[in-house]
Amino acid sequence: MSAGSVLRQRFNDYMVLRGLSPNTQEAYILAVLGLARYYNQSPAKLNNDQIQAYLLYLIKDRCQAWSTLNVAFSAMRCFYTQVLKWDETRFHIPRRSRQKKRPRILSIQETSRLLGVVRNPKHRALLMTVYGAGLRVSEVVRLKPHHIESDRMLIRVEQAKGRVDRYTILQDRLLEELRIYWRVYRPSREWLFPGRDRSQPLSRATAQRIYNKARDKAGITRGRGIHTLRHCFASHMLEAGEDLDTIQRWMGHKSIVTTSGYLHVCKPRQKTAKSPLDELNLPSLLKQ
Repeated sequence: MSAGSVLRQRFNDYMVLRGLSPNTQEAYILAVLGLARYYNQSPAKLNNDQIQAYLLYLIKDRCQAWSTLNVAFSAMRCFYTQVLKWDETRFHIPRRSRQKKRPRILSIQETSRLLGVVRNPKHRALLMTVYGAGLRVSEVVRLKPHHIESDRMLIRVEQAKGRVDRYTILQDRLLEELRIYWRVYRPSREWLFPGRDRSQPLSRATAQRIYNKARDKAGITRGRGIHTLRHCFASHMLEAGEDLDTIQRWMGHKSIVTTSGYLHVCKPRQKTAKSPLDELNLPSLLKQ
């Protein structure tokens, strides 16, 4: 076994012991591999200045998204401080500040237009499930047929972010679309949305391409990621008057603070406000 393979195995073993999700493990491995390929050297032979220069390259030249950069910073810190045991004198990359960026939300009309242009039953059911149940893309592609509990009108989301199972809402319209898809495609018993290899789930990249195609066809320029539909679920629910606690539970947020962030981007539907004075049985002075 090569030195590189041993190092990679040590990194992978540490992440497994720490309980990081498979998606996080893969992202961290790819981030460190990117660093190694950039210098064409083992990452163990690099120094702090080289690591910092690579991260600056990702920021300035590659213009990577904040979330991608955050993964890269976290991966480097994990690899060098926990696997290679570098102390602060050897590894002193500054921590990234949290991004205070409000999610991009489509209007109900735009969402309807986006979903309306999708004619493929599988693609339509996939996107409607993300929007109708507020799922992450990693959650929707790993749904299994038995997770759709139509007798209770709930969708079970297993091993979601944070490795916590939860339930979310199943509306009549979504159930109807899923049944149409099921009759047409007869997907595998293993996965609700299988990939080309029916023994494997649809990939997240394929789900993103399905969303991109629908978005372009609908002529929508905002909301570049499929995650936009999850944001729309929360925002539109708030606009309809649903309470924060319920939405937090459906979306699987650890903190109500995360859910309350949607209050800044939603537009509550105007209702005629009633004053308590309206409830008083007082005779008008005009009638006295």
